[in-house]
Amino acid sequence: MRIDIITVQPELLRSPFEHSIMQRAQQKGLLEVVVHDLREYGIGKHRMVDDYQFGGGAGMVMMPEPLANILDDLQAQRKYDEIIYLTPDGELLKQKRVNQLSLKENLILICGHYKGIDERIREHYVTLEISIGDYVLSGGELPAAVLVDAIGRLIPGGLGDETSALFDSFQDQLLAPPVYTRPAVFRGWAVPEILRSGNFPAIEEWRHQQAIERTRQRRPDLLDENDQS
Repeated sequence: MRIDIITVQPELLRSPFEHSIMQRAQQKGLLEVVVHDLREYGIGKHRMVDDYQFGGGAGMVMMPEPLANILDDLQAQRKYDEIIYLTPDGELLKQKRVNQLSLKENLILICGHYKGIDERIREHYVTLEISIGDYVLSGGELPAAVLVDAIGRLIPGGLGDETSALFDSFQDQLLAPPVYTRPAVFRGWAVPEILRSGNFPAIEEWRHQQAIERTRQRRPDLLDENDQS
């Protein structure tokens, strides 16, 4: 999989992909993340990428020409499955969408900045808009890093344990059950006996019931979504 990220703050995206699972996936050739500095397509000697908005109002807007030019260049090189704009008013990111995107071959992520991007880019280029939550950040770089991480860890071979991602929270619309490790007793607090029993069918049933109960307590909305699907 290849993911191209368009940003005016490329330095913010260096560290997230140089460690752990993201680094391993790239070293294995499973994932390629290419960060593009939009200012290289900026207008004039000052490489302008933003301007005042029509109609007045506070805040600058990312201009259409630099974005259109870099998008045209990228699409001339390969076919992209999605052009994704990270924006607070996009679709709220959920595991189901991440699963779908992990099956794609080529993605472009556009990181918003200032007051956002010119609406004409959204209308004529963007195919999917994603938000990571109901709040506003300084730019789309952190959401882009979140999205790449969520996708990259699902690519076969990226995780050390191929089955690990299958049991993450939200994969089956349930939160993950409690987990324990050694020692079996710590400060008088014991690991549930069932987990030490060696009865794996019983353990799986216990985990499933714990997941349901934890979801009921913390995220009952997920159980409601299950009922509707």
